Amino acid sequence: MRPIWRSRILGIAAIAAPVIVAALLIPGRGHLNAANNALVLVVAVVAVAANGSRLAAAVAAIAAAISFDLFLTAPYYSLRIAHRDDVITDALLLMVGLVVGDLAARGRAHRALSFLRGSEVESMHAMTELVAEGEDPEFITTVAATELRDLLQLRDCRFSHALTVPSTAHVTPNGAVLIGTVPWATGKFGLPTSEVDLPVRSHGFILGHFLLTPRPVVPVTDEELRVAVAIADQVGAAISGTTASTEGLATETS
Repeated sequence: MRPIWRSRILGIAAIAAPVIVAALLIPGRGHLNAANNALVLVVAVVAVAANGSRLAAAVAAIAAAISFDLFLTAPYYSLRIAHRDDVITDALLLMVGLVVGDLAARGRAHRALSFLRGSEVESMHAMTELVAEGEDPEFITTVAATELRDLLQLRDCRFSHALTVPSTAHVTPNGAVLIGTVPWATGKFGLPTSEVDLPVRSHGFILGHFLLTPRPVVPVTDEELRVAVAIADQVGAAISGTTASTEGLATETS
C-alpha cells in the first residue's frame, strides 16, 4: 500500500474507531460506570496507535475524549458535562490516551527500525559475500540492482557503464541527495526526480552508475541512502577487482 493511501486510511480510522466504540457502549451506559467506558476507549486509541503514527494516536485520543463526552456522559449528545467526576474522567481519558498512544506509536517505530536495520545488514552481508567469492561483476550488478530496488522502494533500478549520465539529481558518497548543488530532503519528500544517479566508485574513479527510478513521495532515510552507497561501492570493488585481475593476467602473459 502506498504511504499516502495508508496515511489517509489511518487518519479515518483514528477518528472513526473511538466514535464507533463509544456508540457501541451506548446500550450499556446505564450499567458501566464512566471509568470502565473510558478504559474501553483507551483500548481503541492503543489499537490505532499500534498501527499508525504519533499524529494518528493523538487524533484518536482527542476523538475518544469527544466521543466519551457526546455519547457516554449526561447530558447525552452534547459537549456539556453535568457531573464533575465525568469532567475529570474525560480529562484523564484524553491525557492517558495521548500518553499511551504516543508510547504505542513509538514502540511500533522502534520495531520497524529494528527490522529495517536487520534487512540492511543482511543486504550488505550478501553483497560482501558475493564480492569476496569472486562472483562475476555482471551478476553482482544484477543482485545489487534488486537490493537497491527493495531497499529504497524503487519503481526500477538499472546499471549503466557510462562514465557520465544526464541525471540532474545524484547521491553523494556520504548518502546525501543533491539536485545540482542543492540538498534535497528525502526523509520528507522521497527521491526528487524521475531518475536519480547513484555513482559506482572505486579508488576515487567512477566506474558506472545505478539509475534509480523512484516511486512518488516515498520517504527515504539517510541511513538507507548510506547503505545504498555501500552497496554501490561493493559493485565498484567487484568491477575494479576484475579489471585488475585481467590486467595482471595480461601482463604475465606478455
